[in-house]
Amino acid sequence: MTLSARPIFPFCALVGQERLQLALLLAAVDPGIGGVLVTGPRGTAKSTAARALAELLPHGHFVTLPLGASEEQLTGTLDLGHVLQEGQVRFAPGLLARAHEGVLYVDEVNLLPDPLVDQLLDVASSGVNVVERDGVSHQHDARFVLVGTMNPEEGDLRPQLLDRFGLALAIGNYDDPAARQAIVRARLAFDADPQAFRASVVEPQRALAERVVRSRAVLASLTFDDAVHAHVSTLCIEAAVDGVRADLVMLRAARALAAWDMAPALTTAHVDAVADLVLYHRRHAPTDALMPPQDGAGTGEENRSSGASGASGASHSRPGISSGPWSGSAPAASSADASDESWGALPPPSAQATAVAHVKPLRPFGKPPPKKA
Repeated sequence: MTLSARPIFPFCALVGQERLQLALLLAAVDPGIGGVLVTGPRGTAKSTAARALAELLPHGHFVTLPLGASEEQLTGTLDLGHVLQEGQVRFAPGLLARAHEGVLYVDEVNLLPDPLVDQLLDVASSGVNVVERDGVSHQHDARFVLVGTMNPEEGDLRPQLLDRFGLALAIGNYDDPAARQAIVRARLAFDADPQAFRASVVEPQRALAERVVRSRAVLASLTFDDAVHAHVSTLCIEAAVDGVRADLVMLRAARALAAWDMAPALTTAHVDAVADLVLYHRRHAPTDALMPPQDGAGTGEENRSSGASGASGASHSRPGISSGPWSGSAPAASSADASDESWGALPPPSAQATAVAHVKPLRPFGKPPPKKA
């Protein structure tokens, strides 16, 4: 299944969310990074950015994990009773299978049960979903860009789960009147004629989609030297992180950025550009000076009504992620969805089930991620 026919706000027309765009694109180039966690108040275009990213991917899947989802809905189920009738185990795919090569969006991830989050993060980093029941096992590829969002006012994730997210950043409310007015104008323009709005940025959108494909193709060929590795180690030690997961993610994120930049190899500049995204939720150093800047955001009720992203005070733009016809005095802004389409429960196994023996292997992209540290 592909994206719905409802017009999607273009990724290249997002305004003031350069760090969020960069994090999402890095995860799109290498989903093995382990997902992106975005914290911020309601109405800051978090779901809009995730849905816009899905449109750039080759298959365009966008799957929402509802808060009330069960483990079986997430991972899929094995129908052992079918063995008694047909002599064959049957697998009913879950949301992880549907999200393969797309985006899996989890709003209010901090309100999900910890075991479900743990399982979700396992699959996001490994790219493989394993379903076991009564000694019978089935596995399938599940490579997707995991995007989790949360409002800190509603509670936090346990540190063990925070560390499992590859990248993280905070989005703040936007308080510049001029930028807010530009955001509103762009939102009204999109509402008035979504097709014309999208048509005006069709070329930048196509360029971004093609760049994602090219970046994935060269990802595995990129190498790094001892100087880059030493720089990663130094940054992680200075941040007093636990374990070495931060080192691994930082190298993967820097490699994804180098692939995005079409660079011949990783450099310390690539490492510095992704370091705050890797260390934001892992840092134990007690200084505020080391915290990354927040992206600004517009107003609007997330997933339910109109909304748009704002501009950050500090610029972290990179080529290809902030283009569009509204890059001048009246920048474009993201739109929140008029009505969020959660996939929710799957149809009954009788409608969705397929024989395990006949499940067609799914095509992975990029280099298979290493086992987690």
